[in-house]
Amino acid sequence: MAARVPNDAEIDWLTRRAVAEIIPYGDFVKELKSGKPLRLKMGFDPSAPDLTIGHAVGLRKLRQLQEFGHTVVIIVGDWTAQIGDPSGQSKTRPMLTQEQVKANAETYLAQFFKIVDKERTEVRWQSEWFGKFSLADVVRLMAKFTVAQMLERADFAERFKAQKPLGAHELLYPMLQGYDSVAVKADVEFGGTDQKFNLMVGRELQEGAEQPPQIVYTVPLLVGTDGVKMSKSLGNFIAVEDPPGEMYGKVMALPDHLIAEYMEYVTDIPDGEVDEVRTAVEAKTINPRDAKMRLAREIVAQFHDADAAAEAEAFFVNTFSKRELPKDVPQRELSFSALSTDASNGDGVRLPWLLTELDLAPSTSEANRLIKQRAVEIDGEVVGGSRTTLRDGMVIRVGKHRFLRVVDADNVSR
Repeated sequence: MAARVPNDAEIDWLTRRAVAEIIPYGDFVKELKSGKPLRLKMGFDPSAPDLTIGHAVGLRKLRQLQEFGHTVVIIVGDWTAQIGDPSGQSKTRPMLTQEQVKANAETYLAQFFKIVDKERTEVRWQSEWFGKFSLADVVRLMAKFTVAQMLERADFAERFKAQKPLGAHELLYPMLQGYDSVAVKADVEFGGTDQKFNLMVGRELQEGAEQPPQIVYTVPLLVGTDGVKMSKSLGNFIAVEDPPGEMYGKVMALPDHLIAEYMEYVTDIPDGEVDEVRTAVEAKTINPRDAKMRLAREIVAQFHDADAAAEAEAFFVNTFSKRELPKDVPQRELSFSALSTDASNGDGVRLPWLLTELDLAPSTSEANRLIKQRAVEIDGEVVGGSRTTLRDGMVIRVGKHRFLRVVDADNVSR
């Protein structure tokens, strides 16, 4: 079945909005106008169990193209995830076991299909072809490239120049990712700007395999809620699976200068309105809070639904504008008398330990960071010290949208 040919306005939307670069641009437009159904490849390494809305930037483009009749081919990197792709990090990503990869992939796919159309998606696992690779196949693949070519990849070159560890196995990563394109006969490959080198390797391998070289389509990287690279280790991400209230609150915590960027990359708000918001925020002629509330509604409605967005907004207004506690604060029981001496003494309980124990912070170092940033409140009062006194029924607030009531389990059991 032929794909629907987009009109000029639709081509403009598909090739400009939330797009970094298309190589070659003219070939992509020609393919869209041909009516040929395209195979749109995007690979992912299931290195962690959750997707962020940063991943959604590319996935949204795939969904838009699916609506014209094109097929998305998702590559599950069950081999490359076990190698680890640093993508600009200062050290290699830890290798994963097959069991970890499979568990993460299942979670990833469920989240992918909140964005892309499952019925128009082909899911392929690298093990389909790499499971049959022999040592001779690997050597033949590596022989197609030189070390100098691999060191053209910016992060490899930087680490090599800085004499930081660069495993020989990591040089295989772009080749394996590129071979995926040969295996599935991709017409277009999508990725973030940090993946451009790997995508171009795919073009070269396809030409060597006498296939038409894929078109490279890169999307910009969405920065985190604090304005730096989105990273789970930094806690500055918005997860696709975040509950509506938490998702809404994280959007409201964005720096003002990111409002228009988030609107452009992860919503369908018309270009003209995005430009108006960008200009007004820069000129300080509007209250940024109003623009953020609209953005938050759009994002929550997209990943949940309109009712969830309305409830999240009402929660936010009541809690943060009117300074009211949420009606249903989650509750956690903790035996005050059973606390070990290293967690508690006469001066109270160690707050970093408490936040970690209650899952309000992923680690004590992150808890200390939150305390230093005055992002922790107990019963409405900002906590500045490292210890606090436990009180039955105390309400801890972390950041702007996480609340927890602590109940003494000893009292509950009586």
